[in-house]
Amino acid sequence: MDQNTPVATTAGAAAPDTRFAALPARPGKIVAIHLSYASRADQRGRRPQHPSYFFKPSSSVAASGSTIERPEGTELLAFEGEIALVIGAPARRVTIDEAWSRVAWVTAANDFGLYDLRANDKGSNVRSKGGDGFTPIGPSLLDARAIDPAKLRVRTWLNGVVVQDDSTAGLLFPLAQLVADLSQHFTLERGDVILTGTPAGSSVAVPGDVVEVEVDVPGGESSGRLVTTVVQGSAAFDPALGSLPAVDDVQRTEAWGSREAAGLPADDTRPGLSPELRAKLEAAPVAGLSGQLRKRGLNNVTIDGVRAQHPGSKLVGTARTLRFVPNREDLFASHGGGYNAQKRAFDSVGDGEVIVIEARGETGSGTLGDILAIRAHARGAAGIVTDGGVRDAEAVAAVGIAVYSAGAHPAVLGRKHVPWDHDVTIACGGTTVQPGDIIVGDADGVIVIPPGLVEEIVDATLAQEDEDAWIAQRVAEGHPIDGLFPMNEEWQGRYRAWRETN
Repeated sequence: MDQNTPVATTAGAAAPDTRFAALPARPGKIVAIHLSYASRADQRGRRPQHPSYFFKPSSSVAASGSTIERPEGTELLAFEGEIALVIGAPARRVTIDEAWSRVAWVTAANDFGLYDLRANDKGSNVRSKGGDGFTPIGPSLLDARAIDPAKLRVRTWLNGVVVQDDSTAGLLFPLAQLVADLSQHFTLERGDVILTGTPAGSSVAVPGDVVEVEVDVPGGESSGRLVTTVVQGSAAFDPALGSLPAVDDVQRTEAWGSREAAGLPADDTRPGLSPELRAKLEAAPVAGLSGQLRKRGLNNVTIDGVRAQHPGSKLVGTARTLRFVPNREDLFASHGGGYNAQKRAFDSVGDGEVIVIEARGETGSGTLGDILAIRAHARGAAGIVTDGGVRDAEAVAAVGIAVYSAGAHPAVLGRKHVPWDHDVTIACGGTTVQPGDIIVGDADGVIVIPPGLVEEIVDATLAQEDEDAWIAQRVAEGHPIDGLFPMNEEWQGRYRAWRETN
């Protein structure tokens, strides 16, 4: 039998399930890719080095003209128009050159996902993308033998308006590469479906919306429009059985495609420093800030063991955090390559922020080098603090960004560290640092100030600095320290009188 011939129903056999009307048979596997289009990756702010995948159950397949329920108690049902590849002949360890010959058909698909459940499944997408009706496919199959896979187009309409329009020229990974890559790990069998990712423009659909997806060769063959209507479901999730749907602004932003589309402030809402507060902190010495924090019972707020690469430099900014764990070869293999936590942290740092790195005081390896320092500098970061080593130390110093470290070391990351996660609470130089904490550094070292105290602390520090400067002048004039430092009641009166006339 030709691989491109759909399986016919024999006389007397049971009627085929209408969900799979557009396919040769019920697929044994549906494999979907996370990020594959440059437009989508740039929208998300991360470009993967290699493709990564997840499975969808065949029970999620639906035909054109079907409905999809948005479950009761949820808000973020997102559509993703995609090109679907249908395997026609077994593929096991095929090369890229051989891979396309194993694809029999091409059609349209919609990879629906419920972002309300995404965080709970931690990337597996089992529930967030596995629901009944969450994978509409069709309505017609295109013969892959007659198609140039580099010239396919995918478009999506929401209520008649085009919201996605891209082509396979915009893929990060060619379609044949996906087939060849997957065939390294398991056999792709006849009828299996590969969902090849969605371009920018994916967003949220609400009950009453109609979503249409079409795959075509511009000016040539088309899959026809795959039509799905969103309806409101009435069945709620049972809290006694599992975790309930939950959303936050991060999920809303990713589901809608942008903060603005989600109805959130368009600018970055991470806590920052006003120009006035930043100027005060730049004028305040770390030693003075430390003294004021100590008066308020905060003694464990210094990042110990780090020194500035640029003597005399001042560091002021809000913390973004990056955490390394001790190197373990299997964990470095899974977390050290690709778009790892270290790269994500440096790619997402914002203007006036400080990347603070937990390296456990381990200086036997670099925790950053000149390329990452350049990236942070280009994004407007205020500086970098690490209780580990710096690689390419001279080149890093030449970048011009403020860097505080425990020293230099020529070794790469994997000798001692695995980049694990970012924007979490960490320990750096014996001090707990949370995202959004205020970081100030000078020749005396680096200090961490809780955001809720910073105004009070800096104002008290500057006031104390004025007082100390006046005391220093009196000592320089020959007055004894006793009674002057700290000031007794007589000297306090003199100081108040001086303040009133100056």
